[in-house]
Amino acid sequence: MAGETKKGLVLLDFWVSPFGQRCRIALAEKGIAYEYSEQELLGGAKSDILLRSNPVHKKIPVLLHDGRPVCESLVILEYLEEAFPEASPRLLPDAAYARAQARFWAAYSDKVYKAGTRLWKLRGDARAQARAEIVQVVRNLDGELGDKAFFGGEAFGFVDVALVPFVPWLPSYERYGDFSVAEIAPRLAAWARRCAQRESVARTLHPPEKVDEFINLLKKTYGIE
Repeated sequence: MAGETKKGLVLLDFWVSPFGQRCRIALAEKGIAYEYSEQELLGGAKSDILLRSNPVHKKIPVLLHDGRPVCESLVILEYLEEAFPEASPRLLPDAAYARAQARFWAAYSDKVYKAGTRLWKLRGDARAQARAEIVQVVRNLDGELGDKAFFGGEAFGFVDVALVPFVPWLPSYERYGDFSVAEIAPRLAAWARRCAQRESVARTLHPPEKVDEFINLLKKTYGIE
């Protein structure tokens, strides 16, 4: 099967996935060459290579390194740090405590997507609860960022790579949740604008309009009015 026994790196991914985009941004930042393999996730059977590479979750992203699979986006980011120590920049800081903090906030950033998904899927009290959660998550991220240029300081790093793919989803979340990131988290909004100027980010992320179209497609797929 193509991609299974190839040497080098193959990324099994889906065009709009923020989790796959984490991997693409990290690979671009580090200048690591890889082959991109678009996977069918909606309206069709998942590929044999995806099912064999990630039999537990059957999801993208999966990074194949000389045919061996590495699954889960944050695990992939750490794998790139360890498997390619010569590739710079390093995304994780050197100090053990700072690395632990980066891992914590990178994992915490997933809550943006989880609460945001509930905003467009649910109604009534459930949507109100999701709104309260995402507002608090965004405020917490704003507080952690503080007055720094990026989450790790002056350099674009691990938490930035983990969080920035959710930025194009925020306008849709704002509309469904009736809130404004610029109002509740102005430092985070300014951070997003700084990140958008990076080539790795600009070339990887899609405009919010395309993300909103995809959300509408998901709503039709799931029969959500």
